[in-house]
Amino acid sequence: MEIIQAIVDAAAKENSPVILQASSSAIKYARIGYLKKMVEAALEEHDIPIALHLDHGADFETCKMCIDHGFSSVMIDGSKYDFEKNVALTKKVVEYAHSKGVVVEAELGKLAGIEDEVNVSAADAMYTDPMQAKEFVERTKCDSLAIAIGTSHGAYKFKGEAKLRFDILQKVKQELPHTPIVLHGASTVIPELVEMCNQYGGDIPGAKGVPDEILHEASISGVSKINVDTDLRLAMTGAIRKAFAEDPSAFDPRKYLTPARELITQTVQHKIRDVFGSSNKA
Repeated sequence: MEIIQAIVDAAAKENSPVILQASSSAIKYARIGYLKKMVEAALEEHDIPIALHLDHGADFETCKMCIDHGFSSVMIDGSKYDFEKNVALTKKVVEYAHSKGVVVEAELGKLAGIEDEVNVSAADAMYTDPMQAKEFVERTKCDSLAIAIGTSHGAYKFKGEAKLRFDILQKVKQELPHTPIVLHGASTVIPELVEMCNQYGGDIPGAKGVPDEILHEASISGVSKINVDTDLRLAMTGAIRKAFAEDPSAFDPRKYLTPARELITQTVQHKIRDVFGSSNKA
């Protein structure tokens, strides 16, 4: 609840549309009915466009469940399969989703890293092939495409210099000028938030994400949707750790979740206004 409120409050303050994403593990944890009702409450509270999206749907059944529960869009992630099986699975989801007025994101190319139930080793990660991407979209009729250009899931994205393959992005956009492109694993892993976690008892050494300036470049170079999760987790965890350290007697969840919610809101506002440029604030 606090995460949904924080994200939507930030979007409302910046007068920006926002996509709320739920992974399969998030749905298992929070239960799909609760998630949907909380998002409905957000829609009642704020007059901004809000989409509810399934992130990394692993199979047709999961996508169908979310579509049937009123999600705005779903992602089918068949990137772990070979090209033909990915095409077949994605096409099946697209046909069902489009019949219900729901849009579909697909993925081509594998991102390294760990996020919820997604776990891909660096050795198995691979960049998206632009010509293959064109064929994939033409055959599946997916509405948007997540590509691999060097980002990764989790808090440990880079060991050396952070670098993305903008040449691949440019070629994909040339082949698919009308298809929204999605960038997964795109948290900055904000150093101040990592430092806060570690200062108050955390153990997150060497965490490194995608710098803001690189994400901003992606946002003006053809990427329509940028996924952020780790930074929100760090904000929540850092604020809670700080609250406990400063008041060890605290046991009312509202006392430590309030500053956590506020810090997530500030983090999301920064993303919207300074990094992604989706703010319509006067």
